[in-house]
Amino acid sequence: MPVKPIKKDEWALVLDFLARGHSGMQRSEPVAQVIGEKYFSLLEIITRENAAFKTEDRVYIGEGKRTDVKYIRKRINYGELTAAAKEELTDIIEAIVVKNPGTFINFFNKSGPVTTRFHQLELLPGIGKRHLWAIIGERKKSPFESFDDMKKRVPLLPNPEKLIVRRVMSELEDKDKYRIFVPRWEKKSG
Repeated sequence: MPVKPIKKDEWALVLDFLARGHSGMQRSEPVAQVIGEKYFSLLEIITRENAAFKTEDRVYIGEGKRTDVKYIRKRINYGELTAAAKEELTDIIEAIVVKNPGTFINFFNKSGPVTTRFHQLELLPGIGKRHLWAIIGERKKSPFESFDDMKKRVPLLPNPEKLIVRRVMSELEDKDKYRIFVPRWEKKSG
């Protein structure tokens, strides 16, 4: 069976910065918990000694030269986030969604069925059959161009940005077997 390539984020936003690390670390060194801007990867990164971050700082974590990051310590799950990181998570996800609307508008324009009786749009909290058919009907006329365009064309649609944020949170908390925005990753065995 072919191995799927791991989707890696190039940039991340800081959720929490611990200048002396945390209790789960063998040695004391500065660590930040971050979320990827594209794939919503939750990571712990070891920062350079002179680097200090605050919440929402944007940091390069890609394959090229990293100025403020020594290395990525590990991928973490929602349960491993600090209380402060969990507190910031929803607002930072919303900032990512608002900054990159094209990706999410594209989802509304191109999503398809999961099964013969279930559509990807229904994975969004607050989208039932009535909203599903209203969205599909409107996108057949012409693709949505923005969240505001969606709100104008689909009557009584809950705030689409908030629906996306709630779905991303649900996927990060691993509450559903289906994934739309957060790729599933497997822990290495052994």
